[in-house]
Amino acid sequence: MSYWHETFKIGSLDVPRFIGGPLDGITDSPFRQLVRKFSKQELLYTEMRHVGCVANDKGVMRALDFEQFERPLNYQFSANSTEYIQRACERVIAAGIDAIDLNIGCPARAVVNSGSGSSLMGDLPRLESILKEFRKHCTTVPFTVKMRAGFKEKNAITVAKLIQDCGVDALAIHPRLQTEHFAGVPDYALAAEVKRAVTIPVILSGGIINWPTAKAAYEKTGVDGYLIGRGIWSKPWKLLELKEHSQGRSFVVSQEMIGECALEHLAGMLRYYGPHGIRIFRKHLPFYIKAKPTASALRQRLAVSDDPQEVKEGIKEFFGV
Repeated sequence: MSYWHETFKIGSLDVPRFIGGPLDGITDSPFRQLVRKFSKQELLYTEMRHVGCVANDKGVMRALDFEQFERPLNYQFSANSTEYIQRACERVIAAGIDAIDLNIGCPARAVVNSGSGSSLMGDLPRLESILKEFRKHCTTVPFTVKMRAGFKEKNAITVAKLIQDCGVDALAIHPRLQTEHFAGVPDYALAAEVKRAVTIPVILSGGIINWPTAKAAYEKTGVDGYLIGRGIWSKPWKLLELKEHSQGRSFVVSQEMIGECALEHLAGMLRYYGPHGIRIFRKHLPFYIKAKPTASALRQRLAVSDDPQEVKEGIKEFFGV
């Protein structure tokens, strides 16, 4: 089927079907660099950052720290007003970002309580003013939006039409309500309705973990692309795997490959974060070290170690690399 061999357009960008989604604290610069070993052209999202943090960042938050070879990159913002949008957009565009995304789907309590994220789907006048302000300052790069089924009730079709009317180049939908967080079954029927309601590209987020789930999602929704979020966690090869399988080619993940990725990921975290990187890396360990009788004991030991060499040797022993 030619669909899976084709790219689609987001503004001026040619985008392959599978996209690396944003996961806070997970899809940071070290991880994106690892993804680039496998996928050179796929669009990747940054972690979400509030416009005020980016506008006022003096390097402490490292909001603009990324390597140019991580591109193409879509920088994801949150916002609860029009304040700081101009400065934040100017800064990321000057840094070489390829697209800008507004997240109006984040369900996290702190984000919602601040008036950002999915709460904006319950306040359409404020959402409209924020969308128009972003569009005004995204003159040289595409502007996208990531949304949900709704805040407390499903209003995705109304919001999608508003997004399109405000000149947004593409939208991604995670078809669950804010109250559902990541539980339950994504409402693919709603995603299909959104796809039919607008003419801009629609990207599906949620439930895509392998080729069979991607194929089934296409058959149910007809969307243009697939945003792979939790499915890519500690699987930097996932976008390549999906691409190869979608085009009828074999792709096998060996234990040696997983071990080498874990070691390179650890090294990247230490380079980027310094000595503190060993503790940040701990959240990735359960996704690498698993599926063997010795996995649990090794994870428990390495999860409390502050010695990078001990963690490195433990990974090498586990995978035999």
